[in-house]
Amino acid sequence: MMLFAACKSSEKKSELFEYNGKYPDESAQNMTITVSDSGRTSFIVTTPMFNRYNGDTSYVDCPEGITITSFNDFGRKQAIITANYACQINNNLFKATDNVVIYDIINGDSVITDEVIWDQRRRSIYSTKSVKQVKRDGSVNYGDGFDADERFTKYTIIHPHGEMVGYDF
Repeated sequence: MMLFAACKSSEKKSELFEYNGKYPDESAQNMTITVSDSGRTSFIVTTPMFNRYNGDTSYVDCPEGITITSFNDFGRKQAIITANYACQINNNLFKATDNVVIYDIINGDSVITDEVIWDQRRRSIYSTKSVKQVKRDGSVNYGDGFDADERFTKYTIIHPHGEMVGYDF
């Protein structure tokens, strides 16, 4: 009877980390990663659940969402990116999906989309999905995607349309 109870308890524990029928090789809850370059913080990444899967196609995912805070060259918070899901596509590409919001803290603009790709090799983030840009003054623009540097200090909306203030041209 004692052995049966122990097996039952162990079985319940493993269900906690199952995701889409897969079991990760490593998991961490409430994880924070600080990325720095030459002693300066570039990004702080936080996630409620981080999973690493090893094997023929190794990858990581954050099934409960992710928040990335970027910092500019002067150490000030530049932007905050939130998404309901994130995963690694390959060694240099990461994808955030499902309600992705990028808030430019310094300029007060927001970009909202369904998917963002972070290309570490190009040091850029971009989307080829429809985007909604909400400017600090409340005006709203739409586009067919965007391209930005990885810290979101500069970005361009692809094929913008919507409310545009004349001095923006």
